[in-house]
Amino acid sequence: MQLQSSFLHAAGCRVSNISDSRLAVHRPRVYPRRHLRGIRASRETELLKEPLSDKSFSPFDRVSVLSEALPYLQQFRNKTIVIKYGGAAMKDPMLKAGVIKDLVLLACVGVRPVLVHGGGPEINTWLDKLGIKAEFKNGLRVTDAATMDVVEMVLGGRVNKGLVTLIQQAGGQAVGLCGKDSNIIRARQMVEKDIGFVGDITSVNKDLIVALVNEEYIPVVASVAADPVTGQALNVNADIAAGEVAAALRAEKLILMTDVPGVLKDKDDIKTKYTALDIRSTRQLVADGIIAGGMIPKVECCIRCLAQGVSATHIIDGRQPHSLLMELLTDTGVGTMITG
Repeated sequence: MQLQSSFLHAAGCRVSNISDSRLAVHRPRVYPRRHLRGIRASRETELLKEPLSDKSFSPFDRVSVLSEALPYLQQFRNKTIVIKYGGAAMKDPMLKAGVIKDLVLLACVGVRPVLVHGGGPEINTWLDKLGIKAEFKNGLRVTDAATMDVVEMVLGGRVNKGLVTLIQQAGGQAVGLCGKDSNIIRARQMVEKDIGFVGDITSVNKDLIVALVNEEYIPVVASVAADPVTGQALNVNADIAAGEVAAALRAEKLILMTDVPGVLKDKDDIKTKYTALDIRSTRQLVADGIIAGGMIPKVECCIRCLAQGVSATHIIDGRQPHSLLMELLTDTGVGTMITG
């Protein structure tokens, strides 16, 4: 485990101390045959607060960890990975900077990341500043004309360009977009008119994203869509937007960075986390009421992606430092992987 975590030190990143604990439920993390052969059975990992000292790792440790990571780097080189970023993970500037550095690291080693983002907390902040009450129905933001203006300005402007700036400060190249650009995300207004300008995604135009990725740019896409008939801007769920983009790109992976550690049997006990699920077992957990509330649309998004050709989907805690790298480049992972 020390070698697994020290990969991040070898790559110039800071990580927290890691300890092992056996899973209380579910089988070991199982990788489908499209993943690497010989991967060891998984164990749960927990991050502790005390950072590891650089002195804990000898030059041999660093080289050994890079060698261990080589099969992962080879597998994901030139593969597209769509990452949804949003929620509380975007609140902390230090966490946000860490996520962006990890994203740039992946791009530097040949992964082709596409970032799709929301920005609910930032939207709420600006609605409050403007004296507009935030309202939700059945988990969806009620988006009247005034709220839609704020959503579009915040997501397509402040949040999107802020992420682009961070990527470029970290040494990457990024282009900020929203779903309206080149009709990347087309949508129609939901039937439930009492929630306002909220959209159901109808199609994704991947051409601009593919062109940017081929030129080694990181596309950063805000979850604002447009009705192709009326031109009306529509607020769309960022998880679903990321899933539809991943499906259109036939991405290797979809990673949802959320505010929870993954799918839990007991929502209050991290030790009950499922590290690997397939479509059948995921649907059974929904039917049994174990997957409930806000986790349902996330897993449904994952299932749709898998059905449309995405190789694997992951739900990870974006608040955990370096969770993106640890999910992709270590034997254990840190979240829940859902496969076909």
